[in-house]
Amino acid sequence: MKLKKNILLIGFMGVGKGTTARAFAKKYGVYNIDTDDLIESKEKRTIKKIFKKEGEDYFRTLEQETADWIERCVSGTLISCGGGFYKVKNLKKLGTVVLLDASFEWIYKRLKTAKNSKRKLAKRPLFKEPKKAKALYKERQKAYRKLADVVIDVEALSLDELCETIYKKVR
Repeated sequence: MKLKKNILLIGFMGVGKGTTARAFAKKYGVYNIDTDDLIESKEKRTIKKIFKKEGEDYFRTLEQETADWIERCVSGTLISCGGGFYKVKNLKKLGTVVLLDASFEWIYKRLKTAKNSKRKLAKRPLFKEPKKAKALYKERQKAYRKLADVVIDVEALSLDELCETIYKKVR
């Protein structure tokens, strides 16, 4: 399969954007990239360390630089975006925006019950304070929905069904 344009997966941290992107790429033979991975590779350190040393404003600048690079250089690719990537000014120019949507409770349970839950939770330190994480979730939901070209409720779908749904809605 060749994608006509990029597909961007947005949604709250832990909803399964990276997992979905990898499964979709394998199933349909397309390339996928992850904005957080790109930033970590460029900076040669983890996002956690970037936030700790330089802070959120610096990280958001890196996200914008990544978005600008994607706009110039990337096409026909599935892109899983970090939870805050929706704030980049040119998001809609990058491709079709697909929101992977789920309740906060479902996301939290998914992370807590995953085989590698310690690693998944460590990668998302905000979940150490569930009340703060839930407040951020509520704050972002409206923005996610406003930016999305397609909204998919992931809670009742298997990974394979989710990939098929994305394929049907964006091809």
